[in-house]
Amino acid sequence: MRKAGFAMALHGGAGARRGRDYAREIEHMRGLVEAGRDRLASGASAMDVVVQNVCALEDSGLYVAGRGASPNASGVFELDAGLMDGLSGRAGAVAALEGFQNPVLVAKAVMDTTPHVLLAGEGAGALAARLGLTPISGPEWFTPAGRGESNFAPGASALAHGTVGCVVRDSEGRLAAATSTGGVFNKLPGRVGDTPVIGAGVFADRSVAVSCTGQGEYFIRVAAAAQVAFRIRLGGQSVTEAAQAVLDEIAGLGGDGGMICIDADGQITMPFASEGMKRAALHPDGRIEAEAF
Repeated sequence: MRKAGFAMALHGGAGARRGRDYAREIEHMRGLVEAGRDRLASGASAMDVVVQNVCALEDSGLYVAGRGASPNASGVFELDAGLMDGLSGRAGAVAALEGFQNPVLVAKAVMDTTPHVLLAGEGAGALAARLGLTPISGPEWFTPAGRGESNFAPGASALAHGTVGCVVRDSEGRLAAATSTGGVFNKLPGRVGDTPVIGAGVFADRSVAVSCTGQGEYFIRVAAAAQVAFRIRLGGQSVTEAAQAVLDEIAGLGGDGGMICIDADGQITMPFASEGMKRAALHPDGRIEAEAF
């Protein structure tokens, strides 16, 4: 029997490194969970809450998304985001977006105002401008706060990364997911990872909502987020079994990362195949957890 109530999870990226203090990020995510809990208790929809939470993660500058994004190899900030509504199957995404705050809002505009799912580059920017979404003042708008990960140091992986995301089950049983990123550090211009690829970095249907973080090339190759849903819906696996199986496949290919998932009953799993993953959750029983390792 499907449980009543609501639940949510969010992440600040699977790039956490042992030896670094993430107290500020953990406190921030816990505060977002508490605020999201209150909105859900007041009847907010899953989609509204995932967008609000991801906007707050982008605005904080604490993570490698939004204000905390890192520039590409040419010094340009290209941002990606994607979201999906589990009940309707509607989705929206932007890739290589330049010049606008909150790429998740531009992704939602793609979903709400166009017949498309994904807009990239100048086309995504043109839509944001036409709708009056908030532009950035220039490169100085970005803060290095989210770029202090030790994996940004010389010798780090060529796919050192950071991403934010949120998944929610609301009081009506609706599921939604959203993911946003500045991409891997020092990426080639035009590189697009899994975040805006529906089914790779983000996915939601009536069985589960998924947001991924990690080396996006590997998540694309295994259709990570959608594979979790198909394992549940067609293979009869639990959300925990499905998510772990996908991460095991990614690790077997040589990749790393993690994901947050919430199923139709509000059950949450937040596995990772990396040193750590900044994450927080509100469980159906009201329990809140927030940690990085």
